[in-house]
Amino acid sequence: MTRYRPPAAAKSPYVTPQGMRALLTEQKALWLKRREVVAALSAAAAEGDRSENAEYIYRKKELREIDRRIRYLQKRLPDLNVVSQKPASLGQVFFGATVTLEDENQAVISYRIVGPDEFDHAEHYISVDSPLARSLLKRELGDEVVVEVPNGRMVYCIVDIAY
Repeated sequence: MTRYRPPAAAKSPYVTPQGMRALLTEQKALWLKRREVVAALSAAAAEGDRSENAEYIYRKKELREIDRRIRYLQKRLPDLNVVSQKPASLGQVFFGATVTLEDENQAVISYRIVGPDEFDHAEHYISVDSPLARSLLKRELGDEVVVEVPNGRMVYCIVDIAY
C-alpha cells in the first residue's frame, strides 16, 4: 500500500526582506550542521554492525531531514520575490501590512501578513495564503471582515493598518 499524497497547493512566491535574510541564514546554518552530522555518522559507521547501531540509525535520519530541508530551500529561494516597497495606497491592506483587528467581543489583536515561508504564530505573523489574510487583502480602515473558521464565522473590524 502506498502513501500517496496529492501535491500541495502552490505557495505564494512573496517574502519580506527579513524573511529572506532568515531563510538564507537557515540555509547556511544547515550546511554547517550537515558537516557535523556527516562526521558523526562516519564515526558511528566505523563502530561496526550498523543494523543494531542506534547512533548510526539516528544520524542517518538526521542527515535525511537536513538534506530534505536544504533541497527545499535550494528550490524555493530562487523563485521568491522580495517585497520591500510600501504600496501606493497605505490605507489598504496589502502584503507586509500589520493589521489590528477588533472582534465582536471588543478583543483587539494584530497580525502581520507575510509570505508562507515565514509565518510564525508566536509573533502573530500570518501567511498571505491563509483564509484570514486573503479576506483582509485590499480592505480599508473601518471595513468589516467575515472569516469562515471551523467553529463558524468570525467578524472582525479593521482598526489600524501599518507598514
